[in-house]
Amino acid sequence: MCNKLITIAQPVTTLRSYPRPDTALQPTRYLGFVIVDSALYRNGLRIDGPTDISDLVELAKRDGGFVWLGLSEPSQEEFDLVVGELNFHPLAVEDAISAQQRPKIEDYDGLTFFVLKTVSFNQTDSEITTGELLCFINSHFIVTVRHGEGSPLATVRHDLELKPELLALGPYAVLHAVLDRAIDGYISIAAALEREVARLENNVFSGKRQTFSQDIYFLKREFIEFRHAIEPLTTPLQKVTSEHFHSVPAELKPFFRDTLDHLQRACDTAMGLDSLLTSVLQADLAHVQVQQNIDVRKISAWVALAAGPTMIAGIYGMNFRHMPELGTKYGYPIVLVVMVSLTAFLVAKFKKSEWL
Repeated sequence: MCNKLITIAQPVTTLRSYPRPDTALQPTRYLGFVIVDSALYRNGLRIDGPTDISDLVELAKRDGGFVWLGLSEPSQEEFDLVVGELNFHPLAVEDAISAQQRPKIEDYDGLTFFVLKTVSFNQTDSEITTGELLCFINSHFIVTVRHGEGSPLATVRHDLELKPELLALGPYAVLHAVLDRAIDGYISIAAALEREVARLENNVFSGKRQTFSQDIYFLKREFIEFRHAIEPLTTPLQKVTSEHFHSVPAELKPFFRDTLDHLQRACDTAMGLDSLLTSVLQADLAHVQVQQNIDVRKISAWVALAAGPTMIAGIYGMNFRHMPELGTKYGYPIVLVVMVSLTAFLVAKFKKSEWL
């Protein structure tokens, strides 16, 4: 059999697998990519088998069970070397290598190709990071190909191996576990984004004389990326839960429907928060306009305060020979008192009107 996978490799620390209950699992690197793990499962239990992927699949076809292979960012040559004998559809292979796919599901003559986005959120920088997880599913194997960082899925295999009754249902039990973990991550990120929106909302209505439009804009951009990652997943997941999709065992249908419900909840939360953030941005801009109006009103008030004394001083600076109070002994103090009194009256009037 050609294209055998050579399993002599050096352990690496760039990616870490969660240890199985019986042995410590070390990921291996071959030609620059990581084989996260590969195993044969029969009746929900992990069993020993050949190290070659093709031989593992043949054994699963002959004696029952399925193979679960996890890869991380393989190149075209590396992907062909590992799973070339499984005869994947060229379009599916191209998608697996290039990544940058929307969540979707495709059927290729008995092979189901499922794509979902993994998402992580850095609360320090309020930044969303997305990755991709591509799954090739057959009745006797599932191959998961991971691109980018996204949310950690290293413990999915370990957790699922503790539930042999689910693993016994086949490869789609693995797909459900991966989807469930990713969507739980969506819900956690939606909660974290909700706290960010609440923080900005409090800042906008705190009465501070500053604008938060830049922070709101950058967070809204992260919301767009988050929604683009999770909302398209609804359509392929609805297809999996439909009665016309017969590849999924009937026992797993309720689990997928529950996962779909969680996804829709995350999507509804993200959409609602995005709308709320738009309202917060509008409120912030309105707050800026109100502050500008207040500033203009205060400037107008100070101009009016100066107008009275200016008018009086202008009148008494016209240099006419015969003017009232020019020859009066107390004319100058009287004028000063009038100017101060007029100014004080205007100050009181503007403060009462809340212009000052």
